[in-house]
Amino acid sequence: MSWDVLLTVVPDGVDSTEQLPSGFRRPPVGGHAEVEEGLRRAVSGIDLTDPAWGVVDGPGWVVEVNIGRSDPVEAIMLHIRGGGDDVLPVVFRMAGELGCRLVDVVTGELLSDGAVLREEDRFL
Repeated sequence: MSWDVLLTVVPDGVDSTEQLPSGFRRPPVGGHAEVEEGLRRAVSGIDLTDPAWGVVDGPGWVVEVNIGRSDPVEAIMLHIRGGGDDVLPVVFRMAGELGCRLVDVVTGELLSDGAVLREEDRFL
């Protein structure tokens, strides 16, 4: 199983993607070099050998960090593979360091610090 989460800038006070105004255009996350530095601060073990596609390995999970090559970086897609709620603090640190929120791409739900992996998002 896998779980795809978008790391993006969301206006303050928005609790759901349904609250975004019609025609909303999100601001960029930041310049590519700035984003790379922020990710390294958030996760010291991140592999950014390919600056467009980072990887974070954890116990029983891996997060592929699709940054892309555009500058500025518009958003970052996190492809979470594996299971265990211990991956969540890692992705929340990345989001916090970059001033972003996490959006579950399947449900459109904005994730909060109390989030847990849904059963269907776990490896069994």
